[in-house]
Amino acid sequence: MTHEGSALVSDRWPRLAAELAGALREADEDDLAGQVAGLRIFQRCDCRDAFCQSFYTQPPPDGAYGPDHRNVGLSPDRSGMLVLDVVDNLIAYVEVIDWLPLS
Repeated sequence: MTHEGSALVSDRWPRLAAELAGALREADEDDLAGQVAGLRIFQRCDCRDAFCQSFYTQPPPDGAYGPDHRNVGLSPDRSGMLVLDVVDNLIAYVEVIDWLPLS
């Protein structure tokens, strides 16, 4: 994983943050949408797949997330896919697949 420090998603990638918040509201995930403004980039995925720009917003788990984990799949107005790992109702990982380059 590549450490990003603790940059805000909204500062680094404002368009992604806006689309993420909007898609969460459309999915009736208002609590999660409210987290987007303060969401920080903890680590970027290092899978090296050309289509992946995913990142952790919390420290990665040691193994599986556990019983309080759920996935939230989103379909924003652009091509690509966003899938969130949510743990204890906090966004822990943002899977960004097949998007235009974020940076």
